[in-house]
Formats: sequence, structure tokens, C-alpha cells
Amino acid sequence: MKKSLQSFAIIISIFIIVLFVIFVINQTAQVVQLAASLNPWFGTAVGWSLVVIYIVLILGPVVLFLRLPKPLIPPEDVNSVEFPIYLEKLSKRLAKNQRVHHLPLSTKREIEDALKVLNGDADQIIRKQATLVFVTTAISQSGRLDTFTVLLAQIRMVWQIARLYYQRPVLREVIQLYANVMATAFVAGELNDIDISRQIEPIVSSVLGASLTGSIPGVNLVAGIITNSLLGGSANAYLTLRVGIIAKKYSGSLLSREKSVIRKSSSLEAARMLSVIVMNSAGSITRSIVNAAIKSPGKISRDILKSTWGRILGKERPEQEYPVE
Repeated sequence: MKKSLQSFAIIISIFIIVLFVIFVINQTAQVVQLAASLNPWFGTAVGWSLVVIYIVLILGPVVLFLRLPKPLIPPEDVNSVEFPIYLEKLSKRLAKNQRVHHLPLSTKREIEDALKVLNGDADQIIRKQATLVFVTTAISQSGRLDTFTVLLAQIRMVWQIARLYYQRPVLREVIQLYANVMATAFVAGELNDIDISRQIEPIVSSVLGASLTGSIPGVNLVAGIITNSLLGGSANAYLTLRVGIIAKKYSGSLLSREKSVIRKSSSLEAARMLSVIVMNSAGSITRSIVNAAIKSPGKISRDILKSTWGRILGKERPEQEYPVE
């Protein structure tokens, strides 16, 4: 299955590249033809100028990428020859990190303590983005919008985590982190090793029991909507948590681990974090849906979004913000 997905991705990529090349050639021919209609020599000059520009645009990023410093890659064994070298380089990098530069970073234990601080900050970022995904997708219930929202949230979250650990990550490090995260979360595992419904249904069921208790008469009319909303939001939040935890493990680990190990441990940790997010936010979503349905069914989404975020932001204030550049 994995090979089939990789082959399919390669074929689609080649097809897109071919279409793009055809489009560029077509547009270039039209520009050259327009210039030649004014003067043949001018048309030739425009054509060669565009060729030079294309070469620079294609080769320039490739050359800059190849000249970038190599990212720090953790060794697989603590007893390997590469481990002390990696530890020294990591210590120098952490010494430039604003979050832990004041901590002692001489020994392996001290470096581990510094990474624990960064891991805690990463957990705040992950929970915040997962809560955003949970609330937004639980309310919207729009397939295309939800996909776009989840994708943007995950991209932003991985970038924030990269900045947290690397401070000023070079392009090669960012590309490698995104590649590792996507390969571990979606390609290598193919999502077959996790049963999302088994992870989230007990959590949502327990929350629904508490959220609907004491509701006003008639709330059962929207109980199905509430259940579907919480299940959909929980599934998206769970996947977002999993992606964030995988990014954290790649960024804050002293040793390189197998993708399968990272994938399984991330799934378990994501399930634990999901329960807290659902417990903190599901009640507000449930009450908002009921109130909005009673007042004005046509304005449910807008009213829910406004009231829910007001309650969540009023109750949960992250200890520290990490701006995105």
C-alpha cells in the first residue's frame, strides 16, 4: 500500500509539473509573439531574456538550498561515536535559545532538562492549535472548510514548534521536519495502525453525558447535531494533536527513533491530551448549539462561534504566546 501511494504521488507530481511546463511555454510563446509583432529583434531579445529568467528562478533556489548548513540529526545509539559530537552541537544551539539559554547545558542530564522545558512549551502550542481545530470544525461542519482549516492549523503548528526548538531554523531543517512529520503521520503509518473512533468515542460519550444533563426540554432535537459536531471536531483535533506531538518528538529528542515507535507513542499521548481538550470545550459548544438553535436556527454557526470562543478564551489563557513570523 505504501509503495502504491508513493507511486501514485510521483505520477501526480510529474503530471502537475508537465502541465505547468506546458502553461509556461504557452504563455512565453504569446509574450514573444506579441513582442515580435512590434519588432523581430525585440521579440528575440524578449525570448532569450525570459529563458535566462527561468534558468535563474529554477537553479537559484536549488543552489541556495544545497549551500545551506546541514541540520542536526540525532544518532541512533547513545554509545555511538557521533553522540558526543551531536550533544556538543545541540548544547551550542540551546545556548542561543531564548527559552533555555540561562540554564546549564554542559552535561547530558542538563541538556535533557532544557529539552523538557521546550517540550512543555511545545505542548502549550499543540493544545492551543488542537483546541482551535476542535472548536472550529465542530461548529462549521463543512468538509472543504474543515480540511482547509485543519491543514492550515497543522502547518502553522509545525512551524511554531520548529521556531521554538531551533529559534531561527534554516530552510533545510524546516523542510526535513515537515517531511518527517508528514511521512510519519500520514505516509509511513497510512493511518491504519490507529482506530480514531475507538480513541475518541469514549471521551465524547462521557462528555455528552455531563453536557446534556440538566438541559432545557427539547434539547434532544439537536442532540444528533451535537454528537456529530463533537465527534467530527474530536477526530480533527486528535489528528492535529498527533501531528504536533510527532513534530515535538522529532525536534526535542536526543536519539533517532523508528517511525513506527514515534507513531504509536504519539497516538497514545494524543488520546490523553484530547480528553482534556474535549472536557474543557465540549460543554461550551453544547450549550452554545442549544441556545443558538432556540434563538435563531439560521444564525447557529455565527452565534456558536462567538459565544464559544468567548468562554474558551475567558477560561483558558496560555501562559506564553509564540508569535508566528
